[in-house]
Amino acid sequence: MQQPALVYTLEDQQRMAAAKNYFAWQSRLVTRELGRRVVEIGCGIGNFTAALLDRELVVAVDRQPECVERLVARYGGRANLHTAVCDAGDPEFCRLAAHRPDSCVCLNVLEHIADDAGALAAMGSILLPGGMIALIVPAFPALYGPIDRNLGHYRRYRPSDLRRLAGHAGLAIRKMRYMNTAGFFGWWWNARVSKRETQSPGQIGLFDRCIVPVLSAVEEAVRPPFGQSLFAVLVKPSA
Repeated sequence: MQQPALVYTLEDQQRMAAAKNYFAWQSRLVTRELGRRVVEIGCGIGNFTAALLDRELVVAVDRQPECVERLVARYGGRANLHTAVCDAGDPEFCRLAAHRPDSCVCLNVLEHIADDAGALAAMGSILLPGGMIALIVPAFPALYGPIDRNLGHYRRYRPSDLRRLAGHAGLAIRKMRYMNTAGFFGWWWNARVSKRETQSPGQIGLFDRCIVPVLSAVEEAVRPPFGQSLFAVLVKPSA
């Protein structure tokens, strides 16, 4: 497999910022699993951060200084918002334990980290006992294609991969489910048929406007048997 790029570009993140229905879907799934003191790993320019700003504390973390600068420009001045330039694989990440977080959120980021096992263990290490980690990761290694590589994805995940990583980090899985069945077929088409190198703004817009509102309601009612992504909630043992 060709070595992937390391990070999303600002252009990638600005393109995804237009997917407002998709971010609202993520918010409905994820925010109800989080506590009051949240560390967001891979915050980017803050596309998801706004959904967390009603919390007591948000620590927004990204390895790209320019992304953190953009996030501060969008949301700066909030007394409950702190930022850090690092990622979960860096030694300085462990210093975030001083904030006494009860939750970490890591959405479509773990696949960008070469040592994902070490990164997940680091997330667990900064949490208070009983703390939660909410993850969304790309699913099905067979879907890995040029877009994954160009977005900086080292891998896509099976449920068994997340169970193995959780066990290595001493974490329990509270819930795990697939999400985005329609996206599975779109990603398969892009990876295996059209072999697209980049995401299409037209595809993103059509998916967000026409498919997400219906699909998110259906998947809320009926657990999907497969999907483009895996959503998981991991728990740090209380003792």
